[in-house]
Amino acid sequence: MQASIEQISQIAVFVGLEPSDKLSLQPHTQVRRYLKGEIILHEGDALPDVLFALVSGSIQMTKTAGTGKETILRTLCAGEIFAAPALLGNGIAPATVTALSDCEILTVQRDALLKAIQENPDIALRMLMVFNSRIQQLHETVHGLVSERAIVRLARIIQYFAEHDGTESTPQGEVLKIQLPYYRIARSIGITYEECVRFMKSLKSVIAYSRGGKITILDAKKLEEVAALHNSSNSYLDSATPKIL
Repeated sequence: MQASIEQISQIAVFVGLEPSDKLSLQPHTQVRRYLKGEIILHEGDALPDVLFALVSGSIQMTKTAGTGKETILRTLCAGEIFAAPALLGNGIAPATVTALSDCEILTVQRDALLKAIQENPDIALRMLMVFNSRIQQLHETVHGLVSERAIVRLARIIQYFAEHDGTESTPQGEVLKIQLPYYRIARSIGITYEECVRFMKSLKSVIAYSRGGKITILDAKKLEEVAALHNSSNSYLDSATPKIL
């Protein structure tokens, strides 16, 4: 199904395009719907020469190591682009992309996109900003896995999702709008499920966890203190957390 002008307008890299430019792009687009849990791309798949973008819903990207261990790389929400190797790399999907909710995926043919970029260089600039941000995020993730305590990574991922997806204020504290089950947190920060449960329990005065992955930030200041730690000693953490790196 061809994308509508409204759907094209929802993609961040196309913000600012004139209506006539969107009309020119429209015949070279396609939108496909996916149900929650459906695989959109498999790691190692050959990718078509298109730009992939998420019109609605949310998706998750995971990578499987040779040992079979699966790691969550990132989640994306509406308006974001993904699968850069389809345009700029070897044309092979670097990760598996799964629908976290019912969603719509828009694709734009490469030649049509390049023509649009020639006429509107800001598109390329926005794409570069997206890719640069993801490279920085990847660098921080790798650095954290190598040098930071696991509990620091735990605090930071909760802060990230609180900022990225938002929170709702309640008498108990700030509730994350996104649900983060133990397994998802563990696979995102490189620890086991059991370690994740232990760390969450050790921070019970800072974070409350409810069945299904509902997380409430009870004390944002203490959460920031945990997230700001590196390898230095801290009396609160030393007394509250298990000795796992």
